[in-house]
Amino acid sequence: MHTRRFPPLLAGALLVPLLAACDGEKKNDAEEPTTITVLAAASLTDVFKQAGAAYEKEHPDTKVTFSFAGSQELAAQVRQGAPADALVTADTKTMDDLRKDTGSPTVIAKNRLTIATAKDNPKHVKSLSDLSRDDLKVVLAAPEVPVGRYSKKVLDQQHVTVKPVSQEPSVRAVLSKVSLGEADAGIVYVTDATTAKNKVATTAIPDAQNAVASYPAATLKSSKHTAQAADFVKWLSTDGAQKLLREAGFQQP
Repeated sequence: MHTRRFPPLLAGALLVPLLAACDGEKKNDAEEPTTITVLAAASLTDVFKQAGAAYEKEHPDTKVTFSFAGSQELAAQVRQGAPADALVTADTKTMDDLRKDTGSPTVIAKNRLTIATAKDNPKHVKSLSDLSRDDLKVVLAAPEVPVGRYSKKVLDQQHVTVKPVSQEPSVRAVLSKVSLGEADAGIVYVTDATTAKNKVATTAIPDAQNAVASYPAATLKSSKHTAQAADFVKWLSTDGAQKLLREAGFQQP
């Protein structure tokens, strides 16, 4: 039986690249960022994309992905066990109903309602009471959606009866209907109307007739990355994150 022997120098030369490759794999594994998934209210879509990029720049070891939808849809996802790490809703009620599934929530921002109309407001909508006019096609969010609940509250307080042509699953869906000309008017958040300022006009709702929406953020108990999720939720209250939210039109918590 013959055993082939490599000269010591050759054997060493062969071993070096092998060790280097192994070492490279270890480094790559170590540098791979942890990905966290944040379920967030649809009205946060634009600002959270900016916030996610800012957070990743400050925390290169963490990658943030978002799933945006109406808060009631996000709640359903949590109850169904969808894999996620944190939750931000557009109202405290939805978050409170999920208290057994979340950590302690922190309100990170507030918002108000406005009336969105077709560009240049051709139907001359001047107030909430105008939304009851028969010549208007009005679209609202469904009652189970936070903005739908807020809309019903302000309309009821002003004794305004509206017969919407549709009830949508999120504030962005309401905004889309108006911006596409499928409705003459709809009630949305101020921040959403701002994102479509070239496509819609707005009619302000006086503070005395308006509603304040609160946005609580919390970690999910089912998270597999609790430390990173908690850090992101905490970061949302920092000066940098709050500056982004204010620039997008959100109010301080």
